[in-house]
Amino acid sequence: MVETQVKTRKWGSSIGVVLPKELVDEIGIKPNEKIRIDIKTGVKVKDVFGMFPRLSKKTGQQIKDEMRAGW
Repeated sequence: MVETQVKTRKWGSSIGVVLPKELVDEIGIKPNEKIRIDIKTGVKVKDVFGMFPRLSKKTGQQIKDEMRAGW
């Protein structure tokens, strides 16, 4: 299995990707050949925010104030 990172691009009303020439040559992909692509997207901070339980009843501002007081 070969892994690479590519950027999506708009093609008309579709989204497409361009495979780097080095990858195409390495694997030996030919025009009109069917290939399988496994897609994984990166994790966005907004999707993770709030997923973990709070360990403290203090607000973020209270924690920052306590840290600054020790400086």
